[in-house]
Amino acid sequence: MNIKIQDLQIENLKIENNQDIPDSVFEQHQPAHIIQNDAEAIAAAKKLAEIFRQQASHRDANRLLPLQEIVEFSQSGLWCINIPKQYGGAQVKHRTLSQVIRILASADPALTQISENHLSFLEQVRLDAAEEQKQLIFGNILKGQRLGNALSERGGRTVIDLKTRITPNAQGYAVNGKKFYATGAILAHWVYAVGLDDEGNELTALIPHHAPGLSIINDWSGFGQRSTASGTVILDNVQVDAAYVIPTGAGGESINLVGTISQLIHSSIDAGIAHAAIEDAIEFVQKYTRPWIDADQEHAVDDQFTQAAVAELKIKLHAAEALLDRAGDFVDAALENLTEDNANAATLAVAEAKVLSAEIAILASNKLFELAGTRAALSELNLDRHWRNARIHTLHDPVRWKYKLIGEYYLKGKHLPRHPWS
Repeated sequence: MNIKIQDLQIENLKIENNQDIPDSVFEQHQPAHIIQNDAEAIAAAKKLAEIFRQQASHRDANRLLPLQEIVEFSQSGLWCINIPKQYGGAQVKHRTLSQVIRILASADPALTQISENHLSFLEQVRLDAAEEQKQLIFGNILKGQRLGNALSERGGRTVIDLKTRITPNAQGYAVNGKKFYATGAILAHWVYAVGLDDEGNELTALIPHHAPGLSIINDWSGFGQRSTASGTVILDNVQVDAAYVIPTGAGGESINLVGTISQLIHSSIDAGIAHAAIEDAIEFVQKYTRPWIDADQEHAVDDQFTQAAVAELKIKLHAAEALLDRAGDFVDAALENLTEDNANAATLAVAEAKVLSAEIAILASNKLFELAGTRAALSELNLDRHWRNARIHTLHDPVRWKYKLIGEYYLKGKHLPRHPWS
């Protein structure tokens, strides 16, 4: 799959902060397409994946932000597919949402990850926003506007420790703080920032990308997922209208699937990375790999150890994909009857899918080189991007804790915690 690097003519813009992003990334000359159903969502994802795949390796190798691609992505209507039907969205099944993400991530997992925070936050809006806010926010997104996050901060004891403050004033609210890992914020029409008020209550403020006091720095230097723009956001007395501030502090105290849906999307990205690595490994072995000297074969595809290894990769990928489909069904069932037990069942199903999807992403992207041979390590092929992307993205939430929490449930009946990393 696109192993040979093509000669690409891409404008190499030097982007250091949000002021350097061309206006064309945010301008909307026409509303986004409105996807009507699950089948249309899958078809749209397949069409876009072919486009994104063409230059994904080049973007990764040169740390280029997907400026044109992000516009095509949001205008396609795929950023609206989990908006409830009553607000004009398709409200696709979560099995379908997972499949859409897998298809796109197999083409470009960095570009796909940019959409994750947007898609998962829509569930937060559905749960916690006032009716007028839902109409306003969902309406903007249906037009093709994108959300980017400003959630995590450096320096706290854990990832949930927040120093950012969102405090009321005469204009509405003032937001002050500093964020990191702000995936996609630099390309978003709106940045949603999480902070605490003076009483320690959690609030989320939606901030326009051009707002005074908002600085987004393109300083993400991770060796994988290079084009996610997961850098720094500085919030310097940013003024936000009260209509765009949502109380989101219930978190794990309420019965909700916000974190579970986020995890489903993250796990689907891992499965997409695995799929791409396996397909590239197969193509390379078929076209270029020489049989090992002791195999006594004319072609590498006839090597019995290679055959067995490819079979193992495919079986484990198919198992991960099946668990993701199953997890999506559990999410839908829980949302229809949101009880504590049903929410836990969905969270458990997603956690089990996460284990396999993360492990096959690492295994496949590593096994690629063992099966393909030394020639596959040439830097101009950039096949190492699969391992780099898998290694970085699976750091989001450690599988070792998934094993612990899953085992604890089966042994002791303890429900899994509810937060974006469980």
